[in-house]
Amino acid sequence: MSDEEDVGDGLPVVAPTPARVAAMLGSTPDPDDVLGLVPPLFGELTPRGAATACVLAGAPVGALPVVVAAARAALASELNLLGVATTTGTPAVALVVAGPVADRLGLTHGTGLLGPGPHTNGSVGRALALTLATAGGVRPGETTMATTAQPARYTCCLVEDPAGPWGTLAARRGAGAGDAVTVVPVGGTAEVLPRDDLADPDALLVPLGDALAGAVLAAGDLTRGRTMTQVLVLPPEVATRLAPSLPTDDDLTAALRDRGDAALRARTGREDLGVAAEIAPVVAGGPGVKMLHLPGWIGGSQAVTVPM
Repeated sequence: MSDEEDVGDGLPVVAPTPARVAAMLGSTPDPDDVLGLVPPLFGELTPRGAATACVLAGAPVGALPVVVAAARAALASELNLLGVATTTGTPAVALVVAGPVADRLGLTHGTGLLGPGPHTNGSVGRALALTLATAGGVRPGETTMATTAQPARYTCCLVEDPAGPWGTLAARRGAGAGDAVTVVPVGGTAEVLPRDDLADPDALLVPLGDALAGAVLAAGDLTRGRTMTQVLVLPPEVATRLAPSLPTDDDLTAALRDRGDAALRARTGREDLGVAAEIAPVVAGGPGVKMLHLPGWIGGSQAVTVPM
């Protein structure tokens, strides 16, 4: 199957035979129930359409509830999917999964979670991207005008480490301790390294603050920082180093905002700017201290979290 048939994303796909789609649907009570209208062309989001996308993406059987929950969350007004889908900019809808469902689907919060490997992060994230693109009628150069786009438009699925010292992002955003998904548009990914010339916690907080400020400084309009959700992926070793001096999530996000806003003031001399509407730390990754910054979309978008 190919893009000539309006199916797929340019990469090889699994043929969505009736048997495969039926297996993905499982006991879904009404496969053709309309769950919402997806921008930019406001096509119908249905379980059958999402199941077809899951098969196309090679996602495991059982992934449908995650993909449907994430797709429905992406339709919330605060995420601004119409803007994300039609901008000339680069945003992609990132998926953050929390809870036992991650293990059941073969998702990983460990080494290489955003890259290739013996896990299902790539296929589940791709299933969400295909669901939104297919239902929404996304066609480069016609309904979506991204000047360059970015690889995360194929797939971007993170999984939260349940042992993180601050609890999961989903729980902190009110979804409880069970299975939940968070969706958030991100402008890309950037590696962040600790500072060798500073002691903890500033060895970690200062470069993270610089990264947050850098996204705002590159946004054209400096006031856009206050409209973004910015995600920071902190490996377990980093979380362990920060937790003694920053034991609560409020402590952590306040310290990150303080360092980010200070970096922004140092560059601009302005007191009215801020690095984010929300700073969203996610504990994930394998051994090591190299962190990851997923800058928010400068067009303005908020994360959305829903329990499953």
